[in-house]
Amino acid sequence: MDTIYYEAHNNLYLNLTNRCSADCVFCIRNFADGVYGYDLRLSKEPSIEEIIEALEGLDLSNYREIVFTGLGEPTLRFDVVLAVIHWLKSRGLKVRLDTNGHAALINPELDVIAELKNAGVDSISVSLNAESEEKYDKLCRPSHKKAYLAVLDFVKGAKKAGISTRVTVVQIPEIDIEKCRKVSEELGSEFHIRALSQAASKELRKN
Repeated sequence: MDTIYYEAHNNLYLNLTNRCSADCVFCIRNFADGVYGYDLRLSKEPSIEEIIEALEGLDLSNYREIVFTGLGEPTLRFDVVLAVIHWLKSRGLKVRLDTNGHAALINPELDVIAELKNAGVDSISVSLNAESEEKYDKLCRPSHKKAYLAVLDFVKGAKKAGISTRVTVVQIPEIDIEKCRKVSEELGSEFHIRALSQAASKELRKN
């Protein structure tokens, strides 16, 4: 059985896709099959119906938040994200989206911030992971041009829409944490430092 959801930190995390619009040098996908002992490799991407059916078997009130994250970029399946958010919010649950901030590049025909706001997302966590476009392109290897600027615009848009928004960075030597913190302050967002996974740390030290 594919892992559609997994538990950690009193939250429930949803694993919708293994695809991503970036290929970060430190991403867990390059070093392991999952996190917290869960295998997150999908044999196929779950449908909206399959996700909801899986969630209906749980007591969702046990969790602080339901978080869209997993082993890929959730907004590559934006219609699924929106549909499941609507379903979760109709049940009074708190919902967070963890994203690389490429949603507008992936879905250029949509006003992605307005769609997320209308769906009722409570908070968004955006992976910044660099203090400059040059550093971002080198470390995150995005598939879209001008991705770093799109990330900054996404954060600004989410904040302007009144969505609780934070930016995150992974703690590796190549990233200037304090300069990233300054970028976060300029954007008016919360700032969070993420520890590098043990699997990624081990492999990166080899190189």
